[in-house]
Parts: sequence; C-alpha cells; structure tokens
Amino acid sequence: MGRRKKIVQECERLMDNPENIRNIAIAAHVDHGKTTLSDNLLAGAGMISDETAGEQLAMDTEEDEQERGITIDAANVSMTHEYEDTNHLINLIDTPGHVDFGGDVTRAMRAVDGALVVVDAVEGAMPQTETVLRQALREGVKPTLFINKVDRLISELQEGPEEMQQRLVSVINDVNELIRGMTEEMDDIDDWTVSVEDGTVGFGSALYKWGVSMPSMQRTGMDFGEIMELERNDERQELHERTPLSDVVLDMVCEHFPNPVDAQPRRIPRIWRGDDESELAESMRLVDEDGEVVLMVTDIGMDPHAGEIASGRVFSGTLEKGQELYVSGTAGKNRVQSVGIYMGGEREEVENVPAGNIAAVTGLRDAIAGSTVSSTEMTPFESIEHISEPVITKSVEAKSMDDLPKLIEALRQFSKEDPTIQIEINEDTGEHLISGQGELHLEVITQRMEKNQGIPVNTGEPIVVYREQPQRSSDEVEGISPNRHNRFYISIEPMADDIVETIKLGEASMDMPEQERREALQDAGMDKDDSQDVEHIHGSNILLDQTKGIQHLNETMELFIEGLEDALDNGPLANEPVQGSLIRLHDARLHEDTIHRGPAQVIPATREAVHKALIDGQIKMLEPMQDVRIDVPNDHMGSASGEIQGRRGRVDDMYQEGDLMVVEGIAPVDEMIGFASDIRSATEGRASWNTENAGFEVMSDSLQREKIMEIRERKGMKLELPPSIDYI
Repeated sequence: MGRRKKIVQECERLMDNPENIRNIAIAAHVDHGKTTLSDNLLAGAGMISDETAGEQLAMDTEEDEQERGITIDAANVSMTHEYEDTNHLINLIDTPGHVDFGGDVTRAMRAVDGALVVVDAVEGAMPQTETVLRQALREGVKPTLFINKVDRLISELQEGPEEMQQRLVSVINDVNELIRGMTEEMDDIDDWTVSVEDGTVGFGSALYKWGVSMPSMQRTGMDFGEIMELERNDERQELHERTPLSDVVLDMVCEHFPNPVDAQPRRIPRIWRGDDESELAESMRLVDEDGEVVLMVTDIGMDPHAGEIASGRVFSGTLEKGQELYVSGTAGKNRVQSVGIYMGGEREEVENVPAGNIAAVTGLRDAIAGSTVSSTEMTPFESIEHISEPVITKSVEAKSMDDLPKLIEALRQFSKEDPTIQIEINEDTGEHLISGQGELHLEVITQRMEKNQGIPVNTGEPIVVYREQPQRSSDEVEGISPNRHNRFYISIEPMADDIVETIKLGEASMDMPEQERREALQDAGMDKDDSQDVEHIHGSNILLDQTKGIQHLNETMELFIEGLEDALDNGPLANEPVQGSLIRLHDARLHEDTIHRGPAQVIPATREAVHKALIDGQIKMLEPMQDVRIDVPNDHMGSASGEIQGRRGRVDDMYQEGDLMVVEGIAPVDEMIGFASDIRSATEGRASWNTENAGFEVMSDSLQREKIMEIRERKGMKLELPPSIDYI
C-alpha cells in the first residue's frame, strides 16, 4: 500500500471529527516564499521527499507556474499532523501573491478559517501583504504571522542580534498596526493581533527548512544566538534536523487557528443573510454532518478526464456520490458524480465528505466560482467581493475559422473558473474581448488557451478600460419618445466617493432588505429622504424615483430601467461605462394606451434624457490609475523616478530602506503598458517593482478630446461629438 494511500485513509478517518480539523490558507506578497513554505509542510507530513522540498514547488502544478516561478492558481492539499498526541487534519490552500491574480486569494478566504500570512524579513510588510490581510479579515478569517527568509538577515546583511531583533519587532508592529486598523469596527472580533509571546508569530527560512517560535524554543531549548552561529557556519542541515520548519508551523496552526466548530458560528452571520432562526442556520452553526447539505463553491478547475471539478467548503450535511443538489441561480438539480479531496494537483476520490471540510466534486455542471450548492432551496451565500475590477482589455480571435466554436467554449470555461475576467463578444466586428486585472493576467490566459486547449489565437494590442462621470449637478432635462406622447424629466449629479465605495464593496445592494440598504447608504453620507427613494442600482450608479402618484409608471418602470442601463453602459462621450452618478426621476408623462408606451418609445426617451443630463452635468473621461512602488539601488534612483514621471505619473515619496531607495508614485494604466521591459533597461535589471490598482481619476482637460476621438475611432463611431459638448 503506497504512502499516499495511507495518508488518504488517515484523512478520511479524521474528517468526521470537526474539532480536529483546521482549514487554512497561506497568503503573502509575491515572492515572499509561500509555495516554498507549503513544500516544507508537505514534506513534514510525508507527502513529498524531504530532500527536494523547497525546490520542487509541488503546489505550482501548472507548467507555466513552474516556468515563471510564480503561483497563478490557488492549489489545495489535505494532510495530517500530530499535535499533543492528537492527529489533526489540515486542509491547506496555497494562494498567489501577484496582484493580477488577487481574485484567487479572495475566493480561497471564503473556504478557510485561518490565514498564515508570510512576510519577507528583509522587505517587510508590502502593499500586497496589506491587501491579503484585508481580504482575510473581511471574511472573518484569523491571521497568524510567519517571518520568512531570516537566513538573509544573518548571512547577507550580517546583522547582529540587536539589529535583527529590532527589524523583526518592527515587522511584527507593522502587521499588527494593519490588523488593528482593519478590525476596529468589527464587533465580532476580539483582539486578533499577533505576538511572539502568544506563539502566533514564527520565524525561519523556508528554503533551508528551519523555523522557530517561542513554544518551539522552549521545547528544543535553542535560542537565537545558537541559531545564528549554526547559520553562519553553514550548518543548515543540523539546524533543519533540530528545529524543522514544518513542526513549528503546523503546531502553530493546530494551536492557534479555530476549528470549524469555533469558526462557523462567527462566520455564518458574516457571509450568509438568510433567516438565522431557521433549522438550516442552526445546522451550519453546529457543523452538523446529519443536516441538509450546504456547499459553497470557491473554485472551478478542469480535469481532462473528469471534466469540471468544483471545490469548496462544506458548511453542513455530508456530500455523497449520487446526491441531487440545487445550484443557486439555476433551475433544476445537478447530480453529484464523485466526491474527493485534493492532494496537490491530484484529486483522490473518497466515499463522502462531511461538514467542516474542503471537498472536490464532479457533476455540478451549473456551478461557477461563488455558487451555493444545497440539498434544499435556500438563500445563497453573500457574493464574493473582489477587491479590484478589470482594467485592461485585449481582443482575441482564432487564427482559423474552424477553431471558432472551440474558442468560444474555452472563453466560457475561463470565465467560469475566474470571475475576475470579463468576456464580451462584439457582434459588429466579430472579435472577442477579454478584460482582466493586468497585462500578466491576460498573457497567462492567452498562453493557456494555445497550450492546453490547442487553439492558435491572434491577440490585439492591450486596450485600457475607461469610465465616464458627470462633474457637477445638471438641470432638470426632458426626454421625449419618438411618437412625442411620453416624456421623462430627470436630473443627474455626481455621487460622493464614500457612497460609491459602499456600493462597490457590496455593502449596499438591491438584494438586501430595504431597511438594511437604507442604513448602509445613510452611514456612507446619503441624505435620509434620498435613501428611501432608491429604485435601482446599476454598476456604481443609483436611480431615485421622486415622482408622486403617476399613472402607469409602475408597469413602465421596467422599460425605463432597461433604457437607463443601456445609457449608462454606453456613455455619451465614447460609449464607455458611466460611474458614480445619482439619477433623479422627477416627473413623467405617459400615454394612456399601453401600445403607445412600449419598449420602442420608452427606451429611446430614457436614453435621450440620461445622455442630455450627463452632458449638462459636464461629463468627462476617467482613466484607471496604478500605484507604483520601485525598489532600486541609489545610483539608479534618477532613472527609476524618471520612468514614472515620463509616463504622466507623479512621484509621491522617496525614502531609504536598507541599502535600497524606494520610489512610490502613481501613474495611468494606459502609460504603464510595457513598463516591465522599460524599467529593466533603465536600471540595468536591478529594480524590483510592484503595482496595485488605484481606482479611476479624471483625465486632464488637454487630453480629453484626443482620447475620446481615439476610442470613437477604434469603436467605429462618428468622429464628431454632439454640438452640446462644448466644454471639452
């Protein structure tokens, strides 16, 4: 019997006891060493050989991940660990750190109860560390900290014990400050800061496979002085044997992370808005394996033999083969064909998976990442909120027409697997447009299409996604239907940033009970009377119905909203989406006869009114921005900051960190295309940099007209603006 089989059997035995289960994710900034750390844990659990751990990168299962040396997809694995004479089952998800793949991190956090945050001792807490922590805390997931690459402090920077202690303490303080800031307003969380004394902080080197924490030092009797001596004398093997990393980290996981029985009562109210008195709510809180089946799908993968695999967290009930389950948002039921658990890239089939575990299921053909799958009809879980929206678009077309059906199928599959991708088919030009989080995101998708699906494609130049937004309040304007019998009177004004933010984070939406939505909007600063008139939310725009007692308006409202959505998706300047506008419907005059107020009359009237009001509100183009951080040696600092300024960017801050200069600034995404190769050549390849999406900003007036014309030409629209747009 193979070693792997033994582990699978052991996992199956432990599954039924939720007190001994830990569901965890490893998350960090790109290249801080998550996947190398996961390798160590796998070796500790006896799943890969000790010698190759740290180089094998067992969790980077895709070819392109091994080539690029980064994690692209979140990978799952289950393993066992003995702590205080009890065997524990640990379900681990290794997540990507690169900003382009942040969607995977957000989804992984929904499936777990604890997050092991890895920070590089030399670089300290970085922008993506902050994002990852925010994603974890928003889902109610408890963090602990592992400071990696401590060997570099000893051997590269030659630091003495005092300096080293100061540096490690400052990293811990930075992380705690982030945690404190994010949990201030959360009532259900006590103090989740990490500390060395409590044992919620570990130090070590994933590459050389040693680690320590306060409890482990007490157990092995090793202190920092001894560790530094062994590290300096290159006796790393002895260090690994005396205080192996995997024991230290897995002990920390078993000791400090909550098990499903502790975590679910706290997490369910956060992620589910159903009736908390119901039997279903009770069985989710108790992690009841005999209750109704509830599975939250967090990831969809493809297996060439088994087809689509949905993996996710089982919150209640027991998953078995042959069950007929409902999938939220679709009609009918899907039949479960097989149930399994993950072992790195491979799925091992098991008899059943009870509540509190992470399962991999085939046969749920209607499920997408974020679906709720259950044995009774129920309120679905909250949708998973992604922190950033797509900012870059590429056109894709198959090289030969025969591949067209295959291409459409592949695109549909990608959008199922990764909801942060948007796909649209332009009927007029026949191109398929893919929008994603950044250049790398789209590059990986098109590469996988050619390699894995065998479809040769031509891709266009990357195109940046713009937005349009009114800059001031408009007067009341009139929209008239083609038959002149129906009139709508509306005005539009820009909305406060706090309200836009509330909508984008999903804290106010039309799916919520009205009272809750009203309170959320008032907290964000909306006027009390306005919050009671909210009729519809589209994107980050709100429609207020302020009419009084108008006949036939109720049945016409649906058409009015259809026209409104159309007008907002295609703004008056260049058919780009409109954002952050508050639309007030003041009055309407409608024809008595239904036939004279059909779609062909109401939709054009609405569209005309909305566009007129937007132009009166001086609508302008917004462009997406990125925060840029460049770490570079002193002598290349000038050329690095020149790279930002030469791209219409601005440099906000420059400071010394260790032997490097850090340049922080902001620049438009449009100008950042091709930044990677330019910064390498400007600094002779010695700079490391990283970008984060920073929302949208109004473009400068001098560029507005030129940019609008460029987009209109690309979309095949008329090249003259309506005469009423005279302010651009």
